[in-house]
Amino acid sequence: MYAALVEPSKIAVLLGIRRRVSSVEELERQVDAGLPKSSLEAVARHVYGTAPEAAALMLRVIPAATFHRRAEGLKPQEGERVERLARVIATAEQVWADEDDARAFLSTPHSMLDNKRPIEVALTELGARRVENLLWSMFHGVAA
Repeated sequence: MYAALVEPSKIAVLLGIRRRVSSVEELERQVDAGLPKSSLEAVARHVYGTAPEAAALMLRVIPAATFHRRAEGLKPQEGERVERLARVIATAEQVWADEDDARAFLSTPHSMLDNKRPIEVALTELGARRVENLLWSMFHGVAA
């Protein structure tokens, strides 16, 4: 298992947080205070663009009715799910050193993830850990 950390500022950028975030603690405070609803859309579009898959990913994170009821920010538990995806995306981009290659990895079924798309596996905390471990294994040259 690899314990590597992506810069919190990169995760914040993916979430569309305008305020400077330079530590995990600051990122956690932002999530606890309520991420803007736009964070979910930003994360989904970062992987899939405007494709229908982006909308499908959003629905898997937060049901449509719940999302539309949120007048302001996301609740902390919802924000944690969105942050988790942003963290996996940021990790993929760091490992691949190319946004397009990272997107291709995240949206293509992978044999070491039961032939599921990494971004879909990352919807759960344990799944996100599996994807991050796979990415860091690839980064360090371990067979993946």
